[in-house]
This record gives sequence, C-alpha cells and structure tokens, in this order.
Amino acid sequence: MKIASILAAAALLPPSAAHAPTAPMVMAALGDSISSGFNACGWYVTCPSRSWSTGDSADVNSHYMRLRKLVPEIDGHNVNLAVPGATSADLAGQARAAVAQGARYVTVLIGAQDACTATEKEMTPVDVFGRRVAEALAVLRPTGARVFVGSIPDLRRLWSLGRTSLLARGFWAIGHVCQSMLADPTSTALKDRLRRQRVRARVIAYNDRLEKACLAYGAACRYDGGAVFSFPYTLRHVSGWDYFHPNGEGQRDLAKVTFEAAFPAGAADLGLPGAGAV
Repeated sequence: MKIASILAAAALLPPSAAHAPTAPMVMAALGDSISSGFNACGWYVTCPSRSWSTGDSADVNSHYMRLRKLVPEIDGHNVNLAVPGATSADLAGQARAAVAQGARYVTVLIGAQDACTATEKEMTPVDVFGRRVAEALAVLRPTGARVFVGSIPDLRRLWSLGRTSLLARGFWAIGHVCQSMLADPTSTALKDRLRRQRVRARVIAYNDRLEKACLAYGAACRYDGGAVFSFPYTLRHVSGWDYFHPNGEGQRDLAKVTFEAAFPAGAADLGLPGAGAV
C-alpha cells in the first residue's frame, strides 16, 4: 500500500514536485455556495464538512475522502475557498489563495450565481464569464496543479421540479432566490417561457466557456463533460430551507458524479493500474 500511495501522490503532484511524494498533498475547492456546502447541514450556514469537493463527512464521501484512501499525504490538507454568492469575478482571487496554500488538486464549480440574478439583464455576459474563468485558470497553470472543472447545474430543471410545490415557490419568493429563472414560477405567459429558455441558454453558454478554458489549461485539467448539468436531480436533493442548494444527499450524489468525471478510470487515473476503483 505504501508503494501504491507514493504512485498516487506522484500522479497528482506537479512535475517539478514529483520527486517528493511524501510532501503534504493539498487540495482546494474554488467556487460558490454549492462547494461551500451552504444549507447542507444547518439553517443558512456554510457546511464545508459536507462539501462535495473537500468535505470530511463520511455520508457525503467527497473527492477529499475518496482521494485520502489512496493518498495518505492529503489527510488534513483539504482547503475550502468557496464563498456563498461568489461569481466568476471572484474566481481569480480564490485561485491565488489556492496557489498560496500550495494546492496540487483544485476543483472549480462556478457560474450559478452569474446566471442567478435579480433580473435576466443582470446576468454576466458570456464573454466576460469566459475571460474571468480563463484568467483564474491562468493563475493556477504555472503550478502544474491538476484541475477539475464542473459544469453548472441545469437551473430550468429546478424550476420544473419546484413550480408545483407550494413550499418551493414560497421560499423562492421570500428569499428572492434566482429570480432570473424562478420569478413567477407558475406563469405560462410567453414572456416568462422565453425568459427561462434564455437563462438556460446562458448557463449552457457558460458551460461551453468552462470547457474551453479547461482545454486551454492543458492535459492537467479535466472538464466533467456536462455531467453536473445533465444530472437528473430531484427535490429530494435540495435543501428544504431554500429549495435551491444541495442538501446532504445532493452533495453526496454531486460528489459521486463529479468524481467519476474527474477520474473516469478510477485508481488507474492516479497511476495505480489494477488497484481497483477509488
């Protein structure tokens, strides 16, 4: 197992550091409230222990928990830099913080707040979003860190699931939740149907820019191929405190689908052929 863990650590280390696999293996989560675990364990509070990325809850089985089984050097070095309400404008700053922490594996999930605005007109322009993401990944590139980029969830699916729920509609209205998509959820007026279509199209365009930025980063970056966007989540995956953020079950399934996208060959992706899935 010691040899296996050294090989796994070397696979995640940047080339310049591969000669020292016993160094602390820091991983970091960048993004917004989803990655911070907001509303996953308490009333309107962050819950990093249940983050799909860096959480240490056995119930969620995050990337950190899965990697820790193969890379003991990562133990205790899970840094969550995600901030509720963060947009693409905040990503470069988070990336700089990850570099300062010596992160060698970084997850990125950003963009929901760029689309979830008070009005449709306030959404971040696609070109601006793309430029900001590219700038953030450029901060990480010189370190050689391995990067995973997740797609933005399908917000129109949330509207479709919650529009018939009195509780969901109530929380969306009282909390002014993602009004670009969720305003007037029962309306069948053409203007509202078209608005929802445009917001969904904006999310798809953001995801395209995320993929392109990841490709530009190089072989050390992996995009999820739309796995998060296409995940068939239900209301049981979202918090009953706002009907928007993932609850514990949502974080668990998010961890599973993203880890499979980040490491599709399981342990083999960590330089451990034949060692079995993580």
